[in-house]
This record gives sequence, C-alpha cells and structure tokens, in this order.
Amino acid sequence: MVKRRKKAVEVRKLWDEDPKKIPLQKCKKRALVLITIVFFGFAVIFFRLIDIMVLDHEKLSERAVRQYSREKTLEPQRGIIWDRKMREIAANVESDSLYAAPSKIEDTRNLSRKLAPLIKVSLKRLNMSLLKKKKRDFIWLERKMDVDAVRKVYALKEEFGYKEQEIGFLTESKRYYPKGQTASHILGFTNIDNKGIAGLELMYDEYLKGEVRSVSIGTDARGNRLSGDIKKEVSGNSLLLTIDEGLQYIVERELSGAMSEWKAKAAIAIMMNPVTGEILAMANRPTYNPNFPGKTRAYARRNRAITDLYEPGSTLKAILAAAALEEGTVKLGEEFDVSKGFIVVGGKRIRDTHRHDIITFQEIIQRSSNVGAVQIGLKLGREKYYNYIRKFGFGEKTGIDFPGEVRGILRKPENWSGTSLAALSIGQEIGVTPLQVLRAYAVIANGGLLVKPYVVSDIVSPTGEAVKMMRPEIERRVISKASADTLRDILKMVVEEGGTARKAYIEGNLVAGKTGTAQIFDPKARAYSRDKYVSSFVGFVPADNPQIALIVVIYEPEGSAYGGVVAAPVFKNIIEHTFAYLDVPMERDENQILLVSKSR
Repeated sequence: MVKRRKKAVEVRKLWDEDPKKIPLQKCKKRALVLITIVFFGFAVIFFRLIDIMVLDHEKLSERAVRQYSREKTLEPQRGIIWDRKMREIAANVESDSLYAAPSKIEDTRNLSRKLAPLIKVSLKRLNMSLLKKKKRDFIWLERKMDVDAVRKVYALKEEFGYKEQEIGFLTESKRYYPKGQTASHILGFTNIDNKGIAGLELMYDEYLKGEVRSVSIGTDARGNRLSGDIKKEVSGNSLLLTIDEGLQYIVERELSGAMSEWKAKAAIAIMMNPVTGEILAMANRPTYNPNFPGKTRAYARRNRAITDLYEPGSTLKAILAAAALEEGTVKLGEEFDVSKGFIVVGGKRIRDTHRHDIITFQEIIQRSSNVGAVQIGLKLGREKYYNYIRKFGFGEKTGIDFPGEVRGILRKPENWSGTSLAALSIGQEIGVTPLQVLRAYAVIANGGLLVKPYVVSDIVSPTGEAVKMMRPEIERRVISKASADTLRDILKMVVEEGGTARKAYIEGNLVAGKTGTAQIFDPKARAYSRDKYVSSFVGFVPADNPQIALIVVIYEPEGSAYGGVVAAPVFKNIIEHTFAYLDVPMERDENQILLVSKSR
C-alpha cells in the first residue's frame, strides 16, 4: 500500500515537471478503463430507456394512469320515445351517483358511520363493502340519487373535508317517464344501468341504448378531482310509436273505473286501427309506475294483453259464423230450433242462458245462443272449423313488437274429444290472448285480411334520419270481402234492440261487436268455476267503415258476469270519449270516416 502511494507521488511529480515523461503505456491503460466505465454507464442507461420506453411502455403507462386517474364506463343517453304526435313519453334526466375509492380511504368505519344514514344502508354493510374492496380505486356507493340525498352528502364532504379521491359524484343519465303510469306496460322500464328490462325498452334496447362512453376521473397531487375526459359519446336512436297519448289516457281512465266498479281482479283494453294494424292504445290493470318498478309486484307489471290466456267464450262465435258463411254451410235467414234450451253432445249437456224458440242464423249470433252455435259447429265439422280458427290467427303469435307474447292453446282435431267441437263452438277448450281476439275481429272489420299489429312506426337516429320504418303488413286473406261485409251487418245486430250488448250502443254512430262471458276453468277441481268469469266485449266503429277496433276484458268481476253488462259499457265510454278527443261529430253520416291514422 505504501509502495503504491510513493509511486503515485512520483507520477504526480513527473506530470508537474513534464507530462511527456509519464509512460505512454500507463496513460493508455487509464484512458481505456475510463472510456470503458463511461461506455458501460451509457449502455446501462440506454438499455434501461429501451426497457422503459419500448418493452415495458404499455405496462408502465397503465400504472401511471392508475396513479392519477380512475376510469369508469357509463351508459350514454338512451333514445327518446315519442307517441304518434311526437310527445315525449320516455326521456332522460341527469342524476348524481356517489362513488368511492376504498384504496384512498384510511378510516372506512368512520366514513361509513357518517355516510350510511344518508344513502339508507346499514353501517355494517357499507363498511364491509369498503373493506372487501380495499384495493380498488373505484366502486359505486349509490346510483342515481335523489336531489335531497345529494345535497346532504355534499354537506358531509364539506364539513369533514373528504377529498374527491375518497368519495365524489359522477353525473349519469337516468331514464324518466314523464307521464307516470300511463302506457307503463307498453314502455316497460330499465334497470339502474339503463338497460331495457321490459316492454319496448327491452324489445328495442339495441336501438335505444347507443354506444358506451368511458369517463376518466383525473386527480392532482393532492387528490383533487380534475375535469373528466369523455370519449365515444353517441346517443341512442329514438322511437316513434303508433300510440296516441290522449287515447291511452282515455282507455286507462275508463279501465280503472271498471276495476273499481266491479271489484275485478284484472282488466285489459286494446285499441287498434283494424285496417293498418297500428296499436293506438293498450292498457292493463293492475298497473305500476315505470319510474319506480321495484315498488310493485311482478303480477302488476305483466302485460296481460299478450301474455295471459283465457277462454274467449261467445266472442269466438263470430269466427264460427265467418267459417260457416265462407264455406256455405249455412245461409242467411236459415232457422235453427233451440227451443229445448239445451243440446247434448258426447254425453255433455250444453245450455242456453236464456230460452229461445226457433231463431235464425243471424239471431244465434245476436242473442249468443249456445245451442244454436253448437248446431252450426256440428254442421261445419271439426276440420273446417279448426282450419278457420287457425286462419284467423289463433294458436300462433300475432308478431307484435313486444317481448313475452305467447301463442295460445289450440289443439289439433286428432287430439279433440267427443265434446271438443261443441265446446269450441261456444269458445271453450281454447286459450287465447286479448290481442289475438282483437286481430281476428279486425279481419271482419277490414274486409277479410289478417294484419300484423305493431307499436313502433319509426326508429329515428340522433341526427333525425330514419333508421327503420315499420308499415302496415298484410299476412293473408282469411275470408272474402262479401263474407266480412255480411258478418259486419250481423255484428251490428248484437248492439241493437234484442242483442246482448245493448249497453255498447252509441247514438248516432253504428257499432258492431260481440259479447263474451266465459267461466274460468279451475285446474284443481278439474271443472269450470261457478262464480268466476271473464267478461268481455270486442267490436269496431264506425261499423260501416271501421277505423277503430277495441276489446275490453274484465277478469273476475263481482256483482255480474255478463259481457254485455260489465264490459260493453266500458267499450261505449271509451269510444264516446275517443270521438270527442278526435273531434268526430256524434251523428250518423254514411260518408263519415274516422281517419285515426291522420291524427298524428
């Protein structure tokens, strides 16, 4: 060690006296070592930069983003839903949602104790949620809060100094139904994430929802939130409906009145343009408010018009009459002896509600004679009758643009019993929906054509361009125009003196229709109930140039069961108020045409 120091001193003296005296070989060695060290250092830095900027760039960038921002995916604005006159019946409002960053919260229990009462959750549940997700930078605490709750949370933050990196608010779009329960079964509703759950919201969710947007919540070094960066915000398409809000209100009001008057279990009414298939109104009772769907039970949210089956009773006699006319099985004025008041088929006795003597074919429909209807059915035969029931659309879905529609129950003739033909002649042993019955009567109203019912007429883009247009669709011809015209005249008799639906008569305007009074089959007792009925009336106006078809179905009314007593007055009230709403003169005029389709 001492020798090395002496040598270094000698080299230093030589350098001071004359650098040239230092051995060249030693200088070269030192320079080489120094250059190697420098080169190696730069090489390390260079390869580290490559590692950071190229090899690990993506991973490190993501880590950096996580350190100063949090990203949350939000749903964009859903499309608007309008009625046929461009009135909003489903829209959007802005609502604040509360979030938290558990990884940034030091004392979760203290925060939970202060926050839990404001968002109406238990302290234990909130604290456990924060602890379980302690490593996460973003969780929702409460979505789409009401204004009062938001104000209280803001006050809490200011009082205790909670930063945006701990808890904060994001503005979200919330689905809002300005008319409350009006058209609730048509519109349906969405969940907390604005995803369609029922009705049109579900059926057209792909069109309404738009494209997803992501929101980055930036924070500075102190944890204060910076402005959010919103990307890919594209609103959803809007829907233009065939529904008229005014007609919908009328139908729902009268249906509610009937429910109250008859203390019924449920009620349904559907209004349709029989020529085009446009649904003008559709209502169910019980009902619900789509703004708060969770506050009602599932049975109240069910669209019974397309999901619930019932035996149509005497309303099916019009289909029987149409088949008999078309096939030439009976003639106008042909007489039938029903004086016994009953008929026995396959050991089963079928009775008339009221005794008649000898009545004509037309009077069988007018007075709704079961005995006469069975005689017509036996003359027609099972194969022909079954084929016409199918042609009128029973046993198959109508194809309406609603989710959850059922096809009904219609057994093939080979599966019928010895009494099935007689039972079907009076509307038993078949399961139908109210919409199926209404569509069948539309065939009679429009001259013999089966039309496809629909609710959405146009799908409109956010820029106002037509994405898709739905227009009237004829599926097939069922009966000739001559048979349809003849049957219309017969159905007018039902509402006149001597008919079963005198209470559906509207002074100055001809009505055509048919009553139905069907016993409800009890599967437990394996027999028809003696005190539970479905009362209905289905018809169309003006009878000579039909533009509105309407069905009213009341389930289990108390006090009376007859369709002419329970349902027919509801039909009358709806039509009278509809005429007033559409400014149709209440006087008979052969040239009068109710152009509902032009009321848009």
